[in-house]
Amino acid sequence: MHDVDDGSRPRPKWRVVIPVKPARRGKSRLASGASREGLARAIALDTIAAAAACPAVAQVFVVTDDAGLPLAAADIPGLRFVAEEEAHGLDAAIALGMAAAGTDSHRAALLGDLPALRPDDLAAALAAATAHPRAVVADTEGTGSTLVTATAGEEWTSAFGEESFVRHLEMGCVAIAIPRDSTVRRDVDTPEQLETAAALGVGPRTAALL
Repeated sequence: MHDVDDGSRPRPKWRVVIPVKPARRGKSRLASGASREGLARAIALDTIAAAAACPAVAQVFVVTDDAGLPLAAADIPGLRFVAEEEAHGLDAAIALGMAAAGTDSHRAALLGDLPALRPDDLAAALAAATAHPRAVVADTEGTGSTLVTATAGEEWTSAFGEESFVRHLEMGCVAIAIPRDSTVRRDVDTPEQLETAAALGVGPRTAALL
């Protein structure tokens, strides 16, 4: 699927895979108990909604074993949910999403903890990624990865986790140079990171809990 810009050549649309842990297990460093579960789900939903609203994205595939997430995301159009089943780890979950997405389109894996994500920032990162068979966006610290991409026909592989940016470079991904303050780079794992994201402007679900 392609989008056309002002009569120029078509721009490819992307299929984006977002892995989401069950809310009861997500974001343990941000809060505790029911507040943690609510915050974890809100962050994931705001990330998913921003990706779905991105003009460069054809479809969002959400990989999760959180049975309540599809209902919570009912107001976000065009999502496809993939059961995490027995997948062990982030990369295994992403691989399930990629299998559902197929190889005939550009594909991207996006972390599900980007509550300040803006659709235009994601579109800019994906536009830059089209120039490379495989690409990666570093987090703000420059050590982790928030977005990994592969163009149509490329084999998918990823290595998310701590210090993943270097691993993705070693696997052949090209680093995409986007501004340090891009919301694509603002993943949230700590209260300090959440505070920074809130200052940028988080999505409505996360904002309601802050």
